[in-house]
Amino acid sequence: MFHKEGFKIISIATVILLIAILSIDSLIDIAWLAMSIQSVFIILYILVLQFFRNPARNTVVNDANVIAPVDGKVVVIEEVEETEFFKDKRLQVSIFMSPLNVHVTRYPISGSVKYSKYHPGKYLVAWHPKASTENERTTIVVENETFGPVLYRQIAGAVAKRIVNYAVEDTNVTQGTDAGFIKFGSRVDLFLPLGTKINVSLNDKVKGGVQIVASV
Repeated sequence: MFHKEGFKIISIATVILLIAILSIDSLIDIAWLAMSIQSVFIILYILVLQFFRNPARNTVVNDANVIAPVDGKVVVIEEVEETEFFKDKRLQVSIFMSPLNVHVTRYPISGSVKYSKYHPGKYLVAWHPKASTENERTTIVVENETFGPVLYRQIAGAVAKRIVNYAVEDTNVTQGTDAGFIKFGSRVDLFLPLGTKINVSLNDKVKGGVQIVASV
């Protein structure tokens, strides 16, 4: 199953692959060289397919839990000053996605979307300390009665050039459902209330839509 954001790119890649394979057979007489070049095109095509994969996830909806919004590795757990929306101290949990991870973003909690804003910016490497405030990004706040407001931020990286965000202010969303997509790498930051119980550790690999990152 592939994400809808990849349909156009997958279609183009399929056409390119077919043209390349047919052309190489007619243009190159050396069998081993033709097969080697064809193999490169096939590998690149497989990489495109795996990047846009959208596996089904069985989310257990629970308003007392915050689930991982994306697949990846936990690279930050710290108390910070959140300056855009809360303007106070929050617990930040950041998840870095490699190009091999699933890049679907999922809502970390159910509730009402209170804030959704796109920010143009730089393309620093995603693990750079300033990436959260200087890179191209979207900031979304979802609130429910049990957990209160939770902010998550999709951040572009050095390779990612497009962030897709489906969150619309004043709409209700369901935990674990499709919230967007980040094309070609990057990270997502979560900003949680102080005192929140964090259920992951640095360098843990988490699974979006399934793993519980924090709880009240």
